Amino acid sequence: MFQSLKPLPPDAIIGIMGLFREDDDPYKVDLSVGVYQDEGGNTPVLECVRQAEQQVLSEQKTKSYVGIAGNASFNESVEKILFGADHPARKTGRISSVQTPGGSGGLSVAGHMIIRAQRDAQVWLSDPSWPNHLPLLRLAGLRLQQYPYYDYKNHGIDFDAMIDTFNKLGVGDLVLLHGCCHNPCGADLSRDQWDRLADLFESRGIVPFLDFAYQGLAEGLEEDAYGVRLMAERLDEVIVVTSCSKNFGLYRERVGMTSVISKDVKQAKVAQSNLGNVARGIYSMPPDHGAAIVSRVLNDNELSAIWIEELAQMRERLNDLRHLIVDKLNERGAPRDFSFIASERGMFSFLGISQEQAIRLREEFHVYTLESGRINVAGINQSNVDYVADAIVAIL
Repeated sequence: MFQSLKPLPPDAIIGIMGLFREDDDPYKVDLSVGVYQDEGGNTPVLECVRQAEQQVLSEQKTKSYVGIAGNASFNESVEKILFGADHPARKTGRISSVQTPGGSGGLSVAGHMIIRAQRDAQVWLSDPSWPNHLPLLRLAGLRLQQYPYYDYKNHGIDFDAMIDTFNKLGVGDLVLLHGCCHNPCGADLSRDQWDRLADLFESRGIVPFLDFAYQGLAEGLEEDAYGVRLMAERLDEVIVVTSCSKNFGLYRERVGMTSVISKDVKQAKVAQSNLGNVARGIYSMPPDHGAAIVSRVLNDNELSAIWIEELAQMRERLNDLRHLIVDKLNERGAPRDFSFIASERGMFSFLGISQEQAIRLREEFHVYTLESGRINVAGINQSNVDYVADAIVAIL
């Protein structure tokens, strides 16, 4: 049977990571891997997570299943962070949620939920979008289209082109939007742009499909949730997928959630039963360890305060690094303007270099980016920033 299978090309990001590991140059710099790194180049275990994990392990009395919907305390606590404790959709019982194995598991549940509700549904992805959006949602059976988002020449959102595309969509079309810290370009929608999209989606019957994987890493927990909360308040139907990989540093624990906002509480109950049924058919029961940690952090005042401070430190470091690399490039008389990097948010930005220049960075200077020129600014630190800036100027 398996003799009919054909070999597939390696994942681009995984391939670059492999090349970096094999490189023995002492000056090598990894700006490719999509995880947060501290000043020492490590992806740290947050102190709030460390303390919560110890408490969970010392108090846990069973390893039995937690249920198809997952850890109920986790679901409720994360809903409050996402939407706000007093959000109208929560108060009226319009939100249905299930815990999922990471954001990827959440997207998979959402994809299968969409197909179950509307067999011929179309989902529109931004150009560019997170590379795994397409295979994850296509595997669920969805028809996928792209809408213009990033203007590579001017290094910003091509909002007029977005609006032109959305004006052609019909009732029930879904548009996947990044809640904040757009992956891979780092260019985020402004509040005014969110407002305009809410008006347009409401008038045309478009369903927002929001991937919210980086809450707290752009401007702040409340500030970053503006678009998600607006859409959930204004529109009858919204899908939100979130992840705790980034803002809790729980990458390997695979902790996420899928939420569906329905028109009324009656429909929300139907959505809840279907979310559980879809999850049951994909992975049966979600893992509990990471969810239990997050729940403990969010329900303990002391741990929650530590988390908010640690999250602020990560956010401020990322934003400071953006200004730092721009300043270093300016000091060296870089032959183009890189100021857009400082105005973007999250971990990612495009350098605006060609594939050939990205390969030169890797092969001549051992600075690893994706061949699209996408960098993870968290890979920059005080000890390598001058070398990185020198390398970028050299390949230009």
